[in-house]
Amino acid sequence: MSDIFNEVDEEMRRDRALALWKRYGRYLVGAAVVIVVATSAVVGWREYQSRQRSAEGERFATAVADARAGRTTEAAQAFAAIAETAKSGYAPLARFREAAALAQLGKLGEAVAAYDRLSAEASNDKTFRDLARLEAALLLMNEGKIDDVMARLKPLSAEGAMRHIARELEAMLLLRSGVTEEVKVALARIADDPEAPAGVRGRAAEMLAALGGAK
Repeated sequence: MSDIFNEVDEEMRRDRALALWKRYGRYLVGAAVVIVVATSAVVGWREYQSRQRSAEGERFATAVADARAGRTTEAAQAFAAIAETAKSGYAPLARFREAAALAQLGKLGEAVAAYDRLSAEASNDKTFRDLARLEAALLLMNEGKIDDVMARLKPLSAEGAMRHIARELEAMLLLRSGVTEEVKVALARIADDPEAPAGVRGRAAEMLAALGGAK
């Protein structure tokens, strides 16, 4: 009889987990996208200002104008060309914009590949590499294999400025897959981290409680 009650209890927890995924999943992805876009925009604008008189700056500005005007295919091609030939800081910026344009066109695989090239290039600033990993993980969050997403989040969740959002995304990914005990461990790590933002800790604690608490 106790086995039946345990099964019912576990099913209720799984239902709560799915409800939490639906409640927080889109929010977390949206929050991460805002962080990435805002950071990329600031860095990109600084690079543009410092090099705006160069030929590369003009090409980059033209590609940006195409993107803003809805000429996404043309923009993606232009950004790709800049990324391949630029000798300045425009190369990684152009690769970011190329990947974003490809994602907008629905070319998920090509967009992820562009982000992966960015994160793998040792000459790129660490901020760029980390942003590229996060963007690739976000694109794969709902459609990619869990291992593929985790491989991109692990370097971010270990340390650095993006560790809190990466850890939260890891927990949500586990929650979606229904790995309850691993979810509890991940959420407890966030909830007990005094350096994590209060909102992040609060969400983790709420989800942990809904799953029956940590063991």
